[in-house]
Amino acid sequence: MSWLQRALELAERGRETTYPNPVVGAVLVRADAVVGEGWHERRGEAHAEVIALHAAGDRARGATLYVTLEPCNHHSLTPPCVDAVIEAGVSKVVVGALDPNPRMAGGSDRLRAAGIEVELVDSFEARRQNEAWRTWVGLARPFVTYKVAISVDGRVVVPGRRWVTGEASRRCVHELRAASDAVAVGMGTVRADDPRLDARDADARRQPRRLAFGRGPLPEGSELELRSGDLRDELAILASEGVQSLLLEGGPTLATSFLAEDLVDKLRVFVAPVLAGDGPHLLADLGAPIDLHRLSAAKVGDDVLLEGYVNAP
Repeated sequence: MSWLQRALELAERGRETTYPNPVVGAVLVRADAVVGEGWHERRGEAHAEVIALHAAGDRARGATLYVTLEPCNHHSLTPPCVDAVIEAGVSKVVVGALDPNPRMAGGSDRLRAAGIEVELVDSFEARRQNEAWRTWVGLARPFVTYKVAISVDGRVVVPGRRWVTGEASRRCVHELRAASDAVAVGMGTVRADDPRLDARDADARRQPRRLAFGRGPLPEGSELELRSGDLRDELAILASEGVQSLLLEGGPTLATSFLAEDLVDKLRVFVAPVLAGDGPHLLADLGAPIDLHRLSAAKVGDDVLLEGYVNAP
């Protein structure tokens, strides 16, 4: 295991507690031995680098710091991490990914100016680890994932069946909802299914906000929030309210609208082993091809989950 990989693993320990901050891990290595480790645990508390430096003590002098995100260069709830790194006498810093937040960026330049060697790995894994946060701070909108279940022939409905995919895929969807700040459908889906959009049978620390994009009215008793404005404007408002990740579960009309506006970052397509033979397709006419990046496939029960990025983090 590389030291940066170890730092990525440490960062995940803060997954449920750092919001709205990113997850960050740090490892200090001297003479091929770990002398300090840390991860950002909670907003307002010490960052990963500072925790690792405290664990190392005097052994940090001359050591190499591996950190998943560029050390911050701004005084907010805590002092800049670059100051602590410089003061500790670290000789080299290996950075997994640059900080996209203009208020916090510039740490690498400060370290170099202080005579510390800086190596930028620009790791996709490090960027992916905070993909929602990176889009939120960099583009001032939520990171949007379009989730859809389809047949092998690309239909979103299988005649005579309530569900397209199997139980394992449906359980996975509830886990995706639990990990998202908001979940959304279009009004066509609302009128057809009146969905709840909550996370059930999943270890959810909180329920996501549940949204409906389009013109109302919502059905009587619906607990969804209606968002009727321009998509970009609505996403900007959601971002200002702290929504970093949006799971889009709407039908072809809403998905096509988001894709046409370049507002989808990732696709998760659950493919069931069935030919539907009839029914609406995955998308309407886009007008032009959209390339996907870093496409992967995984078995989920009897189904296959295809994942790809439209806009990589």
